[in-house]
Amino acid sequence: MGQTLTEKIIADHLVDGEIETGAEVGIDVDQVIAHDLTGTMAWLQFEALGLDEVQVEVAGQHCDHQTYQPDYKVSDDHRFLRSAAGKYGAYFARPGTGILHQVHKENFTAPGKTLLGADSHTPTAGGLGCLGIGTGGLDVATAMGGAPFYLDVPEVVNVRLEGELSEWTTAKDVILEMLRRFSVKAGVGKVFEYTGPGVESLSAPERTTIANMGTELGATTSIFPTDERTKEFFERLGRPGDYVELQPDDDAEYDDEIVIDLSEIEPLIACPSMPDNVVPVREVAGTSVDQVLVGSCTNGAYEDILPVAKMLDGREVAKHTETIIAPASKQASEMLARDGYTAELMAAGVNVSEATCGACIGAGHVPASDSVSVRTFNRNFEGRSGMEEDAVYLCSPEVAAATALAGEIVDPRDLPDDLADLEAPGFEMPERYIGASESDLIMPDEAVDDELVKGPNIDEVPLKEPMGADLDGPALLKMPDNITTDHIIPATQEVSVYRSNVPKLSEFTLKRVDETFAQRAMESDGGFLVAGENYGQGSSREHAALCPMYLGIHGVLAQSFARIHKSNLINFGLLPLVIDEETSDRIDQGDDVELVEDAAAAVADGKETLTIRVNDDWEATVRLEANERQRELLTSGGKLPHTREQFAQATEEA
Repeated sequence: MGQTLTEKIIADHLVDGEIETGAEVGIDVDQVIAHDLTGTMAWLQFEALGLDEVQVEVAGQHCDHQTYQPDYKVSDDHRFLRSAAGKYGAYFARPGTGILHQVHKENFTAPGKTLLGADSHTPTAGGLGCLGIGTGGLDVATAMGGAPFYLDVPEVVNVRLEGELSEWTTAKDVILEMLRRFSVKAGVGKVFEYTGPGVESLSAPERTTIANMGTELGATTSIFPTDERTKEFFERLGRPGDYVELQPDDDAEYDDEIVIDLSEIEPLIACPSMPDNVVPVREVAGTSVDQVLVGSCTNGAYEDILPVAKMLDGREVAKHTETIIAPASKQASEMLARDGYTAELMAAGVNVSEATCGACIGAGHVPASDSVSVRTFNRNFEGRSGMEEDAVYLCSPEVAAATALAGEIVDPRDLPDDLADLEAPGFEMPERYIGASESDLIMPDEAVDDELVKGPNIDEVPLKEPMGADLDGPALLKMPDNITTDHIIPATQEVSVYRSNVPKLSEFTLKRVDETFAQRAMESDGGFLVAGENYGQGSSREHAALCPMYLGIHGVLAQSFARIHKSNLINFGLLPLVIDEETSDRIDQGDDVELVEDAAAAVADGKETLTIRVNDDWEATVRLEANERQRELLTSGGKLPHTREQFAQATEEA
């Protein structure tokens, strides 16, 4: 039996386990990346492990989420990150260089490699035949130290593409179509592997857009084969030597198959406030729009902004519609400027921003109250924009540009009379990618620091004690389905400045759900969280597990968990306990919950079903879906104390 492309890359990097769907394997990691909201803790954890130097081929530290440095705490974090990269041997992308996925794509992403990123959109690399997986910062820290990355072998779904995109439809519409058909949890435990004749019609950058937003399906990752289109892209990047042809075997067997005819896709838009709330643009046409934003790691590359610039050339955006373009890298900004498009965009009434993730997380360009914002981003979770009751739509750059001109949501196929002469700009790549992102990278042999520099806001990494026998406490908070990591630890400016200060950051835990939660948790001396389905979807931020751990939470009782967050809970010693709908309905906030068994013994002994007693009145069965390795982490108090002990033992034996 032949292998899928996913299986081939896993097999090439396999160090532990067997490749069987659902079984856990350990793989070598070639490259790692982190940004300024996840990197501070990752490097503090790397330091706590007692390690001297990164052991991977390429380690990258980027400053892209808080580029504007609105507070000295952020500037201190950036200085610390530069010093950590210098001390331990990583490259450092200075603030303003661009979004980590775009900058890494321009400079380091390569077919057949494994890339681990402390950001959930690391699967962007899959568009270039690289196995990119998002995870928590602690997993990145241990991988940098040379430890394998463990994952359950996912189901591999064959997404067979046929036909070609028609005029005014784009790669963004392809992934919106996937979300329209399925949901934000349809990809949990799966890899979407794209095949078929339609793949050849898509350029490499278009493939990275699809792979990037595949994260919103809940997938482990998405991946494309490599071919002449990929080779062409690497040649234009000036990295032809990094190209490798990779294809699945002709007789590869997939767990499932989806067929999409590209020619049947029309312009689509995700309505508030979930990426899978997708409809044809025509269904919401006429909605007045106050703000249009073009950018993000999904649609912020040069070739994403170029169509917008062409559409706006010689025209003006609507007077009531603020329009901002935030390129995904300084390289894209420089190329647009050299080609004259920046001046044309400004003349059209567009505000050209620094290359940053800021607006995507509500750390800039926050929409006004009672307004509509149309964005080319990948997420529109309620409140993520920085405005709690926001109305954010997601679409392609072409739809965004047409909307900016019309001042209302419009399908570009139905432009008003005054824009009837506007032609579809099509897709275009430059002959050669050139630009400043290369000069803004400080490589390990150019390091300006050799010791860590910590500002007053940078605190130590908190550690959890090994699991005890008795776990009990109140159900401190009961939550509905689809609670995101933005609900648990928001990424807005006033919160994110404390990402390197867990005691202070913990004060904001679940504040968007219940402002009293953090204080009640500190006073309770232990307790549980109760949630519905898909708990912890969204960002990879491990702080969404680290802060509840710091507040004394024992575990989470949920009907299901998002992949990365479940891993983060285990990494910090919190029990991810699966409950059924009936149990979820019966538990009320404030109920006393007790794990009947000796917790540490039950976890260590491999018990899959445990019993909780509620209010000394009734009992229910819960499931702990964890393998032997994960159970060791749980009983040890988490991955950091467990791994530090392992590394110390290895050093002594050496």
